[in-house]
Amino acid sequence: MLNAEAWRPTVIRAPLSAISGRAPDPFERLFLLEYPKVVAIAYRVLADRPAAEDIAQEVFLKFHRSFNPDSERASGWLHAAAVHSALNVIRGERRRAQRETAHALDRSLTAGSDPEHLVEAAEQRREIRRALSRLPERSAAILMLRYSGLSYAEVAVAVGIKVTNVGTLLRRAEEALRKEVNRATSE
Repeated sequence: MLNAEAWRPTVIRAPLSAISGRAPDPFERLFLLEYPKVVAIAYRVLADRPAAEDIAQEVFLKFHRSFNPDSERASGWLHAAAVHSALNVIRGERRRAQRETAHALDRSLTAGSDPEHLVEAAEQRREIRRALSRLPERSAAILMLRYSGLSYAEVAVAVGIKVTNVGTLLRRAEEALRKEVNRATSE
């Protein structure tokens, strides 16, 4: 029989008086109070204890860099960040699995492919690489990141631009690449 409570980690809250005496630093006090809850929240999403602990560490690190530990919204922010970070891990794993599946199903990479087709595909890839090398660095980076499977948000962070600008810059980079490829093939 499946015990639904077995997968839930127990959250043991220490009394505030016991923690307050040991941890005069406000961040340390917040950490000792909220860490078990943040881990439990991430664990409920991921069902993986070590991954949940990693998420909790990342969440506390982000919090420590950006916020005051005495804030009344600290625990709410930590809990929400734990959920979002855990969901991002799941999304990232899903995207990685999709890329790996797409790569495995790519007919041009299979051993039974027509040799002529393989040579043509390899030459086309070389032409595209040469055209990419002639593009401005940021345009080439945006194209490579986006077509490697990264989301607009991930591309924006990697290149250091606003998420709202990624689509426009991507379209411009695609057009520039198209022109470079056409120019190279017409010569």
